Amino acid sequence: MKIGIDASRAFIKNRTGIEEYSFQVINHLKKELAGLEVVLYTRPKTDDSVKKFKLPAKWKVREIKWPRFWTQFGLSLEMILHPVDVLFIPAHTVPIIHPSGWLMKLCDHLRGRKRRFKTVVTIHGLEYEFLPEAYSLWERIYMRTVIKKSCQWADKIISVSQNTKKDLVRLYKIPAHKIEVIYEGYFFEKSEQKTAGRKRRILKKYQLENLKYLLFLGRIEERKNLIRIIKAFEILKEKHQIEHKLLLAGGLGYGYNKIVKYIEGSFCKKDIYLSGFVEDREKREILKNADVFLFPTLYEGFGLPIIEAQSLGVPIVASNNSSIPEIIGTKIKPYLVDPQNPEEIADSVFKILNNKKVRERLVKPGLENVKRFSWDDCAVKIAEVLRG
Repeated sequence: MKIGIDASRAFIKNRTGIEEYSFQVINHLKKELAGLEVVLYTRPKTDDSVKKFKLPAKWKVREIKWPRFWTQFGLSLEMILHPVDVLFIPAHTVPIIHPSGWLMKLCDHLRGRKRRFKTVVTIHGLEYEFLPEAYSLWERIYMRTVIKKSCQWADKIISVSQNTKKDLVRLYKIPAHKIEVIYEGYFFEKSEQKTAGRKRRILKKYQLENLKYLLFLGRIEERKNLIRIIKAFEILKEKHQIEHKLLLAGGLGYGYNKIVKYIEGSFCKKDIYLSGFVEDREKREILKNADVFLFPTLYEGFGLPIIEAQSLGVPIVASNNSSIPEIIGTKIKPYLVDPQNPEEIADSVFKILNNKKVRERLVKPGLENVKRFSWDDCAVKIAEVLRG
């Protein structure tokens, strides 16, 4: 069996979300698919990390040099020239020419070949359907078309949550039996310098040394509900005079200019920090030292930062919508908030800051909850789908 994997998102700098998923899944599949022939498809000018990526003996990297529309033209052409039995797409975009498509079957018939065909795709969420205002018109049209077609073309769909599976069945009429729910895992880069000095250096870099702070970690964009997070912070400052800072950590996304403009007009602007992207080796310290992790976003297909925060014993104020109640754990559901209500967000944060028992009721179940998630388990289940 020959398996092809789209690795175009896995080896880039400043990985977040889907990119991190692609990298971790491929990295952990090395163990599960070590004895099989596997081809990783990458784009030109891929990050140098691909060169340091240790491959099993039968694995190889193939750089597809195609300037634009890489998936639909470059990867499609690769399927014709060097066909595979199974194609795995970790990030929702199946090429128009793929192993289980009619053209590939015709090509194999003409070549006198008989192979098992399978196309597998991971769908991470349908945010654009629920929050159209957070995407440009072109993005909405493109995402809706691509994901619908990818679901139709794929033999098997991997969904990262039960909620996303329900969305696919309800909105796109995808048969439920075609969708396999496989949860993501979480990972923190190990450091050889687990010292107080390292912690100080990182906190000093982000202007947080000796300060108490609330944290949001994710892309700085409209759908992350950041303006209401800031409004909740303003309420906490005005109503309860908390001494905390607010750190908004992450790369810039769609609509970030509105968020920056709101911060500039806020009476709390001196207490609000925009850090930019946080590297993996620093993320652990930034998370671990936060008093509360804020994640009252408007829609999540999975919500990886939730389990990252829980694994470090950080209490969370998160939304009561989409996949978040499913991922955060049953014992914490009563503490979830309406993301449209800054007052409710602020009240929940203050209860955590002001009451150790409330904090404990969030932290202990969180540490237990994260045992449900690991990249090893994720890779084992994906490998079963690919081989099956």
